[in-house]
Amino acid sequence: MSKAIGYIRVSTQKQAVEGVSLDAQRAKIEAWCPANDYELAGIHCDEGISGTKSDRDGLLSAMAEAGKCTALVVYSLSRLTRSTKNLISFGDKLEKQGADLISLTEKIDTTTVAGKMVFRMLGVLNEFERDQVSERTKAALAHKKETNQVYNHTPYGYTHSGETLQKNDAEAAVAAQAVKLHKSGKTMRAIACNLNERGEPTKLGKQWQHKQVSRLIRSAL
Repeated sequence: MSKAIGYIRVSTQKQAVEGVSLDAQRAKIEAWCPANDYELAGIHCDEGISGTKSDRDGLLSAMAEAGKCTALVVYSLSRLTRSTKNLISFGDKLEKQGADLISLTEKIDTTTVAGKMVFRMLGVLNEFERDQVSERTKAALAHKKETNQVYNHTPYGYTHSGETLQKNDAEAAVAAQAVKLHKSGKTMRAIACNLNERGEPTKLGKQWQHKQVSRLIRSAL
């Protein structure tokens, strides 16, 4: 009997409740293995971690354990990764290790030539779908910003009243000063230090970091 290594993942607590929970993924894998003559050696898990990251502890452990004559079993390709580049990379690595990849939702089995072809095609389609969602989200947020509607976290320089954004004159002045310093040649770190020394907090009441200053200036220009 061949050996199987399971891998399960959820990105957020919300997904765990409303989507395919870890328990549901685990149950599907546990039921599939004996029905297909595989011995389940263990299941590795990543909870609350994005599928775009390739350095997940659970995934790395599962990949390391998947050796010759074993199969890495996942509920769906989206649980394995959200990146086509990573998906193909993982597939190639498993192949070099002599292991196969089984995805229950897409019914992919790389022990066959057809399975390998479908695996690569679905990887491209998955990324296309993710990019479409991202594009629609960005368009919706841009529309809300243009019409002064509240979106995500209230941006620095604004306060919200109901569903609309109102300009915050005090924060707008800070943003203008940051832009002025930037145009004078100051680095982002220097500007952050300047704002902190003047006692100007971020939107969340914390000290400025150079990355936050960079975002502030980009949005103000």
